Amino acid sequence: MTSLQRSVLLVAILASLVAFLDGSVVNVALPAIERELGGGLVLQQWVVDSYLITLGALILIAGSLSDAFGRKRILMIGLFGFGIASIACAVAPDGVSLVVFRAVQGIAGALLVPSSLAIIIQVFSTDDQPKAIGRWTAWTSAAMLAGPLLGGVFVDTLSWRLVFAINPLPIAATVIILWRVKLDHEHAHGHIDYAGAVLGAVGLGGVVFALIEQGQESWSSPLVWGSALVGCLCLGAFTIVELRSKRPMLPFGLFRIRNFGVGNLATFAIYAALSLGTLMVGIYLQEVAGYPATLAGLALIPATIVSLVLASRFGALSGKWGPRLFMAVGPAVAAFGYALMLTMGASSVDYWLQLLPGVVVFGLGLSITVAPLTAAVLGAVPPERAGIGSAINNAVARIAGLIAVACAGLIVAGPLDQAGLRRVLLVCVVLLVIGAVVSAIGIVNRNKSAVAPHAAAGSAASTAAIGPGATAPIPLTGSARAQRRSSR
Repeated sequence: MTSLQRSVLLVAILASLVAFLDGSVVNVALPAIERELGGGLVLQQWVVDSYLITLGALILIAGSLSDAFGRKRILMIGLFGFGIASIACAVAPDGVSLVVFRAVQGIAGALLVPSSLAIIIQVFSTDDQPKAIGRWTAWTSAAMLAGPLLGGVFVDTLSWRLVFAINPLPIAATVIILWRVKLDHEHAHGHIDYAGAVLGAVGLGGVVFALIEQGQESWSSPLVWGSALVGCLCLGAFTIVELRSKRPMLPFGLFRIRNFGVGNLATFAIYAALSLGTLMVGIYLQEVAGYPATLAGLALIPATIVSLVLASRFGALSGKWGPRLFMAVGPAVAAFGYALMLTMGASSVDYWLQLLPGVVVFGLGLSITVAPLTAAVLGAVPPERAGIGSAINNAVARIAGLIAVACAGLIVAGPLDQAGLRRVLLVCVVLLVIGAVVSAIGIVNRNKSAVAPHAAAGSAASTAAIGPGATAPIPLTGSARAQRRSSR
């Protein structure tokens, strides 16, 4: 690995890490935030959801900006924006200010992840990309899983404000490294599909807002169905605009590339299960089994360790043998891990016998899956479209997680108890098996002799049918609203 590649990989990991970590670390801090700032459950809900709405609504625009104006420039803007918003969150005097600053964090976070993986695709060769993405996956997945533990430690020993105040440290290190990186082929074309950007943001934002609010207001509320209607209309208009645009923000032609289309379908099923399962297990451990916040976060650490040790290895193996086997086996293994968790007790949980085996197997399945999935999706698109390709995959994962979490109350069907948890885990098992089957049937391995012709064809397609211009997707960690549903 060259010096440039090491620097780029470190930048990609650190830049994504702060966005991933902030999506999960805040969950265990919500009760402490409410105790200090007031606002009840509504404040807890919006501290999480304001971040998710702006992040989910703007992720496609961020990928387009990355391709249009250069990955390094967009990363710098995102890093500075995230750092400033984090400091503002840490000193927020009241709940309203905190919610607003969290929304700004989401805007900045949307700029980080697509650009992070896009520079990996830009700098690493086709053969080296799977291993590099595997390392990226290991560390960013570790951040997502370790977030609740870190948040629990801050809350139990110091202050919830450190959850946000800690962010400027890794951001400063990332900016210093990125400043010294010289990227070739940063030929920014400066074109932005403004109509598509506005319609896409309003459409996604409206639908996301409705999904979040329906749990409290119900679908009969004009606010809910009105937001959903506006969102759907804007998404319909967005589709028409993108199909007619010569240089679309969302090139639908990408979905005609088999691995890209199938990979995103598998992503939807896999990350719906990941988001729903990890959230509800964490809530069950605290509300039913009586685990404190720190121990509930610590419970998933073995999955983090497995991911750190093995994700890079499986990424390298998928580069050698192709992603199909790993994308078929990995979700099935993760499903078995969730199935093992069905043994958790009704009022107490024996961690060593009832939870740890499932967590370890789940972590193994996740390690087998994520890097090959990311490499398959991004490896299918032309390099100059890596930014929007990663943004699409990221958006698919976030929407999947949001829908799954929004449906948590329907699945649990009352207060969270052993029966409700088992229904959740069975739904997760089914979703993961679907992801495995879709991957086994649809993903194709490309031999090295076909890489060059495929790349040329992809470039031609990007000009003729797609227009110029995962990522490992960010698992949603859920929201306070899901916690409220589970306690009904």
